[in-house]
Amino acid sequence: MVERKGNTFMVGNEPFYMNGFNTYWLMILAVDQSTRGKVSEVLRQASSVGLTVCRTWAFNDGGWRALQKSPGVYDEEVFKALDFVVSEARKHKIRFILSLCNNWEGYGGKTQYVRWGRGAGLNLTSDDDFFSDPTVKGYFRSHVEAVLNRVNTVTNVTYKEDPTIFAWELMNEPRCPWIQEMAAHVKSIDPRHLLEIGSEGFYGPSSPDRQRLNPNSFAGQAGTDFLRNHRALGIDFASAHMYPDAWLPSTSSDGQLQFAAAWMQGHINDAEELGMPVVFAEFGVSANGGQLNQSFRDAFIEVVYETLLNSTRRGGSGAGCLLWQLFPEGVDYMDDGYAVVLPESPATASVLSRQSWRLQTFNAKCSWKCRWVCRKKDENPPEQEDEHSQHTSWDPLDVESERKR
Repeated sequence: MVERKGNTFMVGNEPFYMNGFNTYWLMILAVDQSTRGKVSEVLRQASSVGLTVCRTWAFNDGGWRALQKSPGVYDEEVFKALDFVVSEARKHKIRFILSLCNNWEGYGGKTQYVRWGRGAGLNLTSDDDFFSDPTVKGYFRSHVEAVLNRVNTVTNVTYKEDPTIFAWELMNEPRCPWIQEMAAHVKSIDPRHLLEIGSEGFYGPSSPDRQRLNPNSFAGQAGTDFLRNHRALGIDFASAHMYPDAWLPSTSSDGQLQFAAAWMQGHINDAEELGMPVVFAEFGVSANGGQLNQSFRDAFIEVVYETLLNSTRRGGSGAGCLLWQLFPEGVDYMDDGYAVVLPESPATASVLSRQSWRLQTFNAKCSWKCRWVCRKKDENPPEQEDEHSQHTSWDPLDVESERKR
């Protein structure tokens, strides 16, 4: 299992700084044998550039290829598809953050839960009754129990005992007050796995001085509160999302990059105050518009990576990031504009691979006791013997040296 010590993730005695990605639809494509191979393909491609964590949905509520067809009623074939997805990740040494519900209507989410409640005769007036109605909350609690207690039909390992699962996510982008209650419920079933909220990271009323970091004034009133939310008992690490092109469409490219760096540094600083790691669990730029947008996307990714490396070098809370989103070839019909197809984007693949190599080297060379501030003596990293043999010390996170290399 991945564990947390202070503001750092650990696997055994080594730190675990992650470079990862999102591919939310894996379970859906795994249901159909004609598209199941795409799951293996994208995991294999991710592994080839050193990505170690994937965030994906462990829900599909009602509708097409639903996992949960009605409250507590599951389609076994869809559950077996999720089993397959988890087993494939294990083969490729990739860990999952599994999200348990959606704040938005896609794949059912809270809207579908409220529909079920109305169908049962409940007087529900808003989709946000999901967070307060006892019966609807009971539906969600039962779903949590079903997933966490699931025995994988491929590996015969219970999900709550499977180290392939990095962490559980309460909900994709919740804007609600029920975090504490549901965090306690998850931990009562599975105290070993890490748990995160799934928040966008907007600052709220508890920290008015921090709201200047929000992309707009509405974000501070959206129902999230980064500092207050992450003080909830049972939450192991902080999460934030980041879409400068969508959040600041009228801002210049340079302004968007400056926003990204400030947004990240603010959350890293606040996570240090909270005493926990922070993961930027979604970050991306739309490539709609051609080569210019793709070049900006790569520049944006570089800013994200460099900001995280600066945190890592000083032992800060920046623990990793997950690109939105990785696609295999041939599923363009699902592209939301943010898809990265590695074989078709060699420049982006190179950026991802270089970051993965830095982090893997760092994870392997450093120990918990050194607090990351030492410069490790070279021990002949792969394919670097000749270059580094002339140095007395070597910092795998030295971004400038990497550029020169």
